[in-house]
Amino acid sequence: MLARPPFLRAPQHYLRAPDHYLRFLQPHVHLGSAFGDDWFGQLAERLARFFGTPSYILTQTLIVILWVVFNGYSIFVHFDKYPFILLNLAFSTQAAYAAPLILLAQTRQAERDKAHAEADAQHREELAKASLERQEIAERQNEVIQQLLEQNTKLTEETRQLAGRVDALTREIHAHVCR
Repeated sequence: MLARPPFLRAPQHYLRAPDHYLRFLQPHVHLGSAFGDDWFGQLAERLARFFGTPSYILTQTLIVILWVVFNGYSIFVHFDKYPFILLNLAFSTQAAYAAPLILLAQTRQAERDKAHAEADAQHREELAKASLERQEIAERQNEVIQQLLEQNTKLTEETRQLAGRVDALTREIHAHVCR
């Protein structure tokens, strides 16, 4: 059996958590496959994957070679003579079943890809929004820091002026007292 996609297996409370990595797939949980998630759709996907494997192609090639050798040269058995009508019928039957199964599997995969693409787009939008918010916060903090620096500069200047006045007053008092 094919495993269900992670967003269909994840407990719903995880998907609603603001930091769960699959939370953007939550809106798509209600979408089922057009052909359902039943055994036939899963079987179609497994067969479609198998039809594209090297082992399937090599096995089919070996069977055709053996078929032609045994029937063409009358070795052991001779149940399908030269035009190999039975072999042609087998290929036609296989193609008649393989094509719809492959299309079914492609449709199911396209639906999953679409749901993931939409979730990825939503995730990118959320990241962009969070980035803009962080940038705005940083700009506000920079403005506050700039204001604090300006206030600090003013206070430092006032402190220097006051220290100068205190120094002048101290000298003046010292001059009056020490006379």
